[in-house]
Amino acid sequence: MTVLPHADIETFRLPGLVHQTLANLTRGTYTMEVWRQTLAAGAVTPWHQHSCEEVIVILAGHGECRMPGRTETFGPNATLIMESDAVHQIANTGDEPLELLAAMGMTPVTVLDATGYLLELPWDTPLPATAID
Repeated sequence: MTVLPHADIETFRLPGLVHQTLANLTRGTYTMEVWRQTLAAGAVTPWHQHSCEEVIVILAGHGECRMPGRTETFGPNATLIMESDAVHQIANTGDEPLELLAAMGMTPVTVLDATGYLLELPWDTPLPATAID
């Protein structure tokens, strides 16, 4: 068992977004990754997709999950389940921060833009040298 105090985990601050990777390959998980994110009021993620399933637990705030041809609104205490390769965007539509936990079914997570090109993120986890050989 591993206990990881969140205060000890690197925090990335981008315009409108605060991100922490709580669990991933470098922290001892081999089949999944867990992210904690806060979107400021009015903030929107870029359109993107993951090469795995994603479960997003909404802890606080209100928003929309946008997909081509479909938009779903949500509030706190909701769970969004995204299929692998589903192009989507998360928007904070409320006046308060949108706080969420996201669990992805792979590590490191491959994130692509809406057209299928790699979206490099500042918190990307490089593969260990043994995985590249």
